[in-house]
Parts: sequence; C-alpha cells; structure tokens
Amino acid sequence: MKLFKLISKVCCFFLLMLFHLSLANAQDLVVLKSRYLKTADSVLVYKPVNYLKAHKYPVVFLLHGHSANYRSWSKLTDIQQLADTYNFIVVCPDGLKKSWYLNSPQADSLQYEDFFMKELLPEMAARYQVDQKKLFLTGASMGGFGAMYLFLNHPDVFLSAGSTSGVLNLRHSGFKKTTIANLLGPYSEENRAFDEYSPVNRLEKIKGLNKTLIFDCGTEDYLYKANNQFRQKCDELKIKATYIAQPGAHTGGYWSKSIHAHFRFFKELAKNEIN
Repeated sequence: MKLFKLISKVCCFFLLMLFHLSLANAQDLVVLKSRYLKTADSVLVYKPVNYLKAHKYPVVFLLHGHSANYRSWSKLTDIQQLADTYNFIVVCPDGLKKSWYLNSPQADSLQYEDFFMKELLPEMAARYQVDQKKLFLTGASMGGFGAMYLFLNHPDVFLSAGSTSGVLNLRHSGFKKTTIANLLGPYSEENRAFDEYSPVNRLEKIKGLNKTLIFDCGTEDYLYKANNQFRQKCDELKIKATYIAQPGAHTGGYWSKSIHAHFRFFKELAKNEIN
C-alpha cells in the first residue's frame, strides 16, 4: 500500500511538471528593436496549449491601459486560459506606458502605429501560424482607444475590434493636458488634432464596409458619456456594433470581467469567416 501511494505521488508530480512545462512552452516573450520607437518593445505572446504548426490561428492583439505594460493584462485575467478556450493566439505588446498607440505628428516623438503595422504585425506573421483573415484588436482605457484607432485606420487588415472603458473621445480623457498633449500638442478647443484622432470621429472610415465591433463601459466610469456618444455615432452611420453598458467603474476589476465578452464575440466572427 505504501509503495502504491509513493508511485501515485511520483506520477502526480511528473504530470504536474508536464502540465507546467506545456504552459511555459505556450508563452513567448519577444523583444523587438524598432526604427519607429525610441526603445525596444517587449511583446508577450500566448499560444493555445495544443498549438500546431499545421494549423492557422486567429490572433487577438490585447492592448493595455495608461501607465501599464505588456504584463498588465496577465495580472487581470488568465490569458492562457483565454488562448486555450478560444483557440486564439493572444499578443500583448508594450504600449510604452503612454504611447496611445498612435503616430504623433510631433516629428521627434513616437510613431507607434508605424511600429505596430510595419514591424509587429509582420514579425508575428513570420514567427507564428497566423490566420491573416482573422486578426482582432481590443484593450482597456488607453488600450481601448488604441484598438479602435488602429482598426478604424486599417479596416482592410483587421476583421474586428473591441474596447472596454475605452477613451473613444480624446477630449474626455483625464490625460488630455498631459501625455496626449505631449503627442498631439497643447490641449485647447482650437487644437483639432484631439478631434481628428478620436475614434468617435473616425467611424466614417468603416461606413458601408459591413464591419462589426464590440465595446463596453461601466455606468460609473468617467468615460461613460464618451462611450454613449460612440454608440450614437454607430447608430447614425448604421454600423453594426455590440455595446454593453453595465455597472462598473474605470478599474482593473471591471476589465478582468468585461474582456471575456470580447473573446466570445471574436470567436463567433472567426467561426463565421470563410477562409
């Protein structure tokens, strides 16, 4: 009996070791040197645990919020579980705390959109089995802005996008006079860049393209008004959008729950997309 218990414990130990080893192999840290950024960018990539090189996978680019980094989403939710459940590759790039994921018109500033489109996307396609017809973007707060901004600028590249508590109108942001101003110039009513870069004013770009998107915001969030404005604009332009308004504030606790609806939404779109 003692020998049997010992064998059972040894077997359990090795099974646990194999399980953790498989999870470790499912995650990669990729560091990219960029000509468009003033530094290298760290990218955390989650592959489904059953990842096969003979199969093509949809990809979700998951963007973090202001002052966070490429590991921040992993502290909010189990990203590996999301990759496994939905059979997606999940890519978490570093937004350099305050890049806002855009190309600054300031000549000596960051050109994050160029990094994303011209360096990050090709690198992911070269390293992984990426289904190019099933690319998605989503994120929280600044990351919600980035996801919608990149999607609306490149609707031919991405199938859909999401935003949770996103800064969908830059004039509503608490950072409009600080980090956004550093990229777009001093904040004022006359600085039209704050309107031109706002996703709510770029929705015209996908009018008539039969694109669909998802976004949500907590009813206690200071960006709730901006998200309602975004919904109204979608309605005016007859853009198909799933909008979820629910109790919650501008917090990681809210995002840890809200992001799951985005993955379910993307899964349905990926399933219905013909290769």
